[in-house]
Amino acid sequence: MTIDLEALFIDLHRNPELSFQEVRTAGIAAGHLRDLGFEVTEGVGRTGVVGVLRNPSRTSGTPSRTSGTPSRASGTPSRASEAPGPVVWARADMDALPVVEESGLPYASTAKGVDAEGHEVGVMHACGHDMHVTAMIGAAEELVRTRDEWSGTLVVVIQPAEEFGAGARAMLDDGALDRFPRPDIVIGQHVTPFPAGVIGVRPGPQMSASDGLHVVLHGRGGHGSRPHSTIDPVVMAAATVMRLQTVVSREVDPHDLAVVTVGAIHAGTKNNIIPAEATLDLSLRYPDDVLRSRVLAKVERVIKAEAMASGATVDPTIETLHTLPATINDDAATERATAAFRAAFGEENVIDPGLFTGSEDVSWFARDAGVPLVFWFWGGIAPARYAAAVAQGTVDSEIATNHSPFFAVEIHPTIEVGVQALTVAAREFLD
Repeated sequence: MTIDLEALFIDLHRNPELSFQEVRTAGIAAGHLRDLGFEVTEGVGRTGVVGVLRNPSRTSGTPSRTSGTPSRASGTPSRASEAPGPVVWARADMDALPVVEESGLPYASTAKGVDAEGHEVGVMHACGHDMHVTAMIGAAEELVRTRDEWSGTLVVVIQPAEEFGAGARAMLDDGALDRFPRPDIVIGQHVTPFPAGVIGVRPGPQMSASDGLHVVLHGRGGHGSRPHSTIDPVVMAAATVMRLQTVVSREVDPHDLAVVTVGAIHAGTKNNIIPAEATLDLSLRYPDDVLRSRVLAKVERVIKAEAMASGATVDPTIETLHTLPATINDDAATERATAAFRAAFGEENVIDPGLFTGSEDVSWFARDAGVPLVFWFWGGIAPARYAAAVAQGTVDSEIATNHSPFFAVEIHPTIEVGVQALTVAAREFLD
């Protein structure tokens, strides 16, 4: 029976789950993979799912793995050694965001969840991970249907907690590389506000490295009527936020790409109480480790200097919440995938999207395994609507981006293109 991918997408969109809470989503994905004949393991890295489909050679029995594959650290036999042919890991993430949906879609999410801090929040697939899972299941179905046309081992990775930047690491720390056939290549994709039907891929840096920082500014609380007796962390926070804006605008070469964003600021409980502390949550982006070290040093200098200027007697606390490496596509493998995409979708529909300042944790799989990565974007906006926005110069205001409460993916042909792109890329690296 053919899987109703539209119904699957709508169901996932209506029922989003926060990072490391994706129990229902994981169960649905696991069920479909199991029905398709995959060997399925659930609970990898807490809520992750791994499905393995071994498809021996059609002509020569079971071939050895592709030469050059990284060897295991020990000689202990593993499930990896049982894998016929080249091994392709295809990854999709599945977590949603703490966003109240305002898309107006008839199947919009009204779900609530409890975030890591214990707050009840609205939950929405504002980054398209529902589409990622849908396309992956569709590609798995297509590869099963055409398994007499290829050989090798397909490993489908349904990953949790990408929005935390922690899901890939959790699956790897849970022994994914030892428990399952080790990859020769890792592939993945992300839906984005391009016209549906467009594929965006480039060799080299595809997405930025990222750090998330949690900063506590320590002041001295007191009565709102006696500010002179306090060290006001609210003023300290305001000055810090404004000064941080100069890190990129005045201290980074305009030819370089860097982003410093203060995404959250919290302080106080009442208008006549000066609190004892204020907190800032920062998101930092850069294309490489060299610029990363420079920007981090500048950000730390500004935070400490503004605290000192405010008369703070305790240094700020700076905690790193996550660190994500740059998503860097392997040159040779990306050239192969790009050629296959052009053959499948047409030369005009495959573009170089430039370096995205967003970040991903998919590259941990390839980095830990020591194998190539190919990661691409595919469009999810109705082409006519996108073209009209371009003509009117209103793309930024009319086309909602990922993480927006208005983010909405055109179901068709986004599903079909996502399924085909994954299938084409997987087939390129399977025998």
